[in-house]
Amino acid sequence: MQLQDILFSQGFGTRRICSGLVQQGRVSVGPDLRPCVDPAEVFDEAGLVFTVQGVHWEYHARAYLMLHKPAGFECSHKPGAHPSVYTLLPGPLRERGGGAAAGVQAVGRLDYDTTGLLLLSDDGKFIHRMTSPRHHVPKVYEAGVKHPLSQEQLDRLTAGVVLDDDPRPVRAHACEAPSGLHLRLTLTEGKYHQVKRMVAAVGNRVESLHRSAVGSLVLGPELEPGQWRWLTRAEVDGLTQKTAVLA
Repeated sequence: MQLQDILFSQGFGTRRICSGLVQQGRVSVGPDLRPCVDPAEVFDEAGLVFTVQGVHWEYHARAYLMLHKPAGFECSHKPGAHPSVYTLLPGPLRERGGGAAAGVQAVGRLDYDTTGLLLLSDDGKFIHRMTSPRHHVPKVYEAGVKHPLSQEQLDRLTAGVVLDDDPRPVRAHACEAPSGLHLRLTLTEGKYHQVKRMVAAVGNRVESLHRSAVGSLVLGPELEPGQWRWLTRAEVDGLTQKTAVLA
């Protein structure tokens, strides 16, 4: 692939801008970071590393990311009262691919006051696989509740509660209380405000909410709020396998 096309696919601007960056000597390519001034020079993009104006980058044909979402950010490109979660990402990730659908998209959404694991990608098939109800991808939530949890409440969440927009009971795949005010809930659906509404249906109230896992992927302490990283190939494969359901 020509270098200008590589830069364009990775989100460094229009093809004209990418060509100009190369011609101006602002792009270095390869492990030895060799300066390149020919926009049409061809490179094998697999495993390619380069810098653009001093910023290190690795080529990825598709973007698969995990972000530790902090509170106070909306999962929207056009947020309302709060900043967009996309502002936590570098510019190329927001522009890669070009066109009206440029950049990575959140795989599902978290409320502005909910923290935790958020996946992002520009792979439509992956996004559909992770969000479609028919695939039952489990998501683990850690909820701080207002009142001490009872065994009856846990049993009802597991057996199923009825929400106001659907007569069919909604059940937790798994449910436990590590402490009296800490509820750990595993869901395989993705209804609007589902955790908050399920907890309200059993007579309690969510005071804080954090998503700690999606499928086989767990948010570890190494990723601070507001930080992101690329997923490994093994992690992507683990998420898309049908067996990626938590016990």
